[in-house]
Amino acid sequence: MNIGGVDVGTTGCKLSVYNEKGEFLKSFYREYDVSRANGEHEIDGATIFRAVCSVIRSGARECDIDSIGVTTFGETFVVLDCDDNVLLPSMLYTDPRGEKECKQLCELLGENKLISVSGVKPHPMYSLPKIMWIKNNMPDVYKKIKHILLMEDFIVYKLTGNAQIDYSLAARTMALDIRNKCWSDEIFSAADVDMSLMSKPVPTGTCAGAVLKSVAEDLGLKDGVKIVNGAHDQVASAVGCGVFEPGQAVDGTGTVECVTPVFDKIPENKQLYSEGYSVVPYVFDNTYVCYALSFTGGAVLKWYRDNFAGVESEIAKKNNENVFAYLDKNVPEKPTDILIMPHFAGAANPYMDSDSKAAIIGLTLEHTQNDLYKALMEGVTYEMMVNIEHLNMFGVKPEKLYATGGGATSEVWLQIKSDILNLPITALESKEVGACGTCMLAAVAMGIYDNLYEAKNAFVKYSNTVMPDAENKLIYKKQYNKYKQIYDMAKKIREED
Repeated sequence: MNIGGVDVGTTGCKLSVYNEKGEFLKSFYREYDVSRANGEHEIDGATIFRAVCSVIRSGARECDIDSIGVTTFGETFVVLDCDDNVLLPSMLYTDPRGEKECKQLCELLGENKLISVSGVKPHPMYSLPKIMWIKNNMPDVYKKIKHILLMEDFIVYKLTGNAQIDYSLAARTMALDIRNKCWSDEIFSAADVDMSLMSKPVPTGTCAGAVLKSVAEDLGLKDGVKIVNGAHDQVASAVGCGVFEPGQAVDGTGTVECVTPVFDKIPENKQLYSEGYSVVPYVFDNTYVCYALSFTGGAVLKWYRDNFAGVESEIAKKNNENVFAYLDKNVPEKPTDILIMPHFAGAANPYMDSDSKAAIIGLTLEHTQNDLYKALMEGVTYEMMVNIEHLNMFGVKPEKLYATGGGATSEVWLQIKSDILNLPITALESKEVGACGTCMLAAVAMGIYDNLYEAKNAFVKYSNTVMPDAENKLIYKKQYNKYKQIYDMAKKIREED
């Protein structure tokens, strides 16, 4: 029995196929465009569905697929009419529309009430304020809406005719009651939005039924292929890492850096939410995760490569070598004395300051470009240490990290992270942990495995574990104490303009 995991992102979607033994078979990928113009950030839901159909069609030609799980990015939603036609382009989370509506909702219910129920600090990035914006600014369109679906339940609905959304993605709307795991009547009533337009919230990993016969024929799938609701992409990655217990966390290094810890009690400290951390229902009863973000993770290394490593890129290319692996070989062994605050795209948690800028302190004529490259990796890690310290204050205490993404392939960066964070870090063999986690959820839903722990034994394969270096961690601790002072100093200078 083969299982497909569809992972839908903002710039493309992928189908990864595994067999029932947890062995990776093949993956298929399609890109699509995002529109950012006139202050509006949009993506076309119909285009995304066509891309999903394309990868499934390709997968069906080469693999005998029995079930498919669906995982997607969050917040963005699609509105359909009674004939299931897409009525509008979908607003991305970065789209500024909904700010006024978010303020109105806070005035009606109070920010603390919204936080307590939904587990997120009110912000126009979430789905509900943008739904309110459509109702207020496009009433004729709103009257035609039959379904409001986030990307996961949109794909599931189009494939099966069943509109259901998993708890973790529903939590990205700002309208899910995270304690009772249902839509909040109080929030929807205050927003004056018809709650019946939304999909039914269900546990992560719930089967939605078989692919519609007409759709199966079009995609080349056999009759009876089951579709399973996966999760919000960060939750799917945690599942794909086998991170199930409080004290464990994922460290995902892609364009952004994201630490996703698991915990077993909803924090009540208001400061946690004011710093932009959200509480998201996880895959087991009474477990939750949150997302600690830095907007620039791997992005700063790509910036360095594109602007300062032209010669090295050419050498690596001639040697048929990954340029980042080549750069890693030339960094100094010991910690640098350069401090870089990596706010190249503003600051995420815990500052939530979009106006913040990067800062470099301690650079001298004695330093080389190799020092600078390593200092960038250190800076991103210092930023995550700030987040881990803050999470510790709120009772969320990661004790071990599981590394994914491009950063997990760098032994140099893994050692830096272990030394600065003073935690063991285990790398995953799989490069597509989100799709792997989605397949695990589907495998359990299909009864191939009794539970996720059994699926973990088959699917999750760990690589090496890196431990903190006793000497380096002492040096980094001193450097980190200096690093923590940079943000306030830089902000003070910036505000003097």
